[in-house]
Amino acid sequence: MDIRAAIVEERRRIADLVDSLEPGQLDRPSLCGEWTVKEVAGHLLAAVGKPPVPLLPLLARNGFRLHRANAQLAVLMAARPAAELAQALRDEADNPFKPPIVGYAGQLTDLQVHGQDMRRPLGLPHGLGPEGLKASLEFLTGGRAYGFTKRRRLAGLRFEASDLDWFSGVGPLVAGPAEALMMAMCGRGVALSELGGPGVRVLDQRLSR
Repeated sequence: MDIRAAIVEERRRIADLVDSLEPGQLDRPSLCGEWTVKEVAGHLLAAVGKPPVPLLPLLARNGFRLHRANAQLAVLMAARPAAELAQALRDEADNPFKPPIVGYAGQLTDLQVHGQDMRRPLGLPHGLGPEGLKASLEFLTGGRAYGFTKRRRLAGLRFEASDLDWFSGVGPLVAGPAEALMMAMCGRGVALSELGGPGVRVLDQRLSR
C-alpha cells in the first residue's frame, strides 16, 4: 500500500464529509472528548495547516501543557466557516509532514480514527478501505502507537479482524470488524458492542480505568 497516497485520500474524504454536513451535524458532539464534529476536523487540519495564532503564546497560556494547547488549537482552527475548513483540508491534502515517532502510519491512523469520531455519531458509513484499516491495526499493535493506545490496554489479548486476513497477540480473543477493532483499541468504548469473544470483557474493564 502507498501510505502517503492513503493519507491524501483520507484528508480529501474528511473535506468532502465536512462539505456534506448541515450546521446541526457539524455541531454534534463527536466521539473525541468534548470536541464537536467540526472541531475534530479542525484538529486534523491543525496537524498540517497554518495555525491562526502564534503557537508559543498559545502554549504559554495553557501552562505549556501540550494536550490542552492542542485541544484549544483545534477549536480555533474550526472557527472558520465549514466551506473554508473543507477547502483548507483539500489544500493540505498532500502535505508531506511526517510526525515524529509515529510516522506516516500514525498519521493515517489519526485520520481514520478521527474520521470515525465524526461519522459514527451521525450514523454514517465509514467507507474505509481494507488496506488502510490493516495498516492501522498493525500500527496500533506494533508498539509505536504513542498517544493512540496503551500497551497495557492491549496486552495479553488476541485480536482478530472478521473482515480481513489479520490477527495479532495471544490470549483471550477479541474479534470483529476491523474498523470496530481499531476504534476500541483507541479507547472508543462505543465499538465494543460490535465485538465478540472472551477478551471483550477484559478490554471493557481496561477502557473504564
